[in-house]
Amino acid sequence: MPLIKDGAFVEDRFTYVEDDAPLPEGAVIVSFTRWQDEKDALIARGTPLGVKLLSGEEPAPLKGDLDKFDVIALDFPMFKNGRAYSYARLLRSRYGYKGEVRATGDVLRDQLFFMARCGFDAFEVSQRITLDAFKEALGEMSVVYQPASDGRKTVLEARHGG
Repeated sequence: MPLIKDGAFVEDRFTYVEDDAPLPEGAVIVSFTRWQDEKDALIARGTPLGVKLLSGEEPAPLKGDLDKFDVIALDFPMFKNGRAYSYARLLRSRYGYKGEVRATGDVLRDQLFFMARCGFDAFEVSQRITLDAFKEALGEMSVVYQPASDGRKTVLEARHGG
């Protein structure tokens, strides 16, 4: 899938590795299960590392190891499952994660704005999402009503001089 990061399509330097597959050279993204099972060996490789959390896998168990990950991929299994929004916000706001937070799975154009507000900074998108559509999605709302990880003032804060 094409990857958008920093407002541009970029080559994905990471390889997703199935739990039973051998680890290739270079940067890899492994499942949470594989991370738990092979943590020491994965760290010892000394190569860029990522972990993918499925919809029901909360980020709290990773909080002591966040400095080990270059990327945390959060899965959207279907458009109406929004747990990954909360997980991204927790990673950024509560746990202070500074690395890449990547949206994977059913990443829709209409959700990109809020994904970015919640802390996602990389997006695996379908072929039908163009860079122009991505930029348009991120800029189509000028005011926000809810606080999020992006630090934008809400309408209420702006109204009351906050």
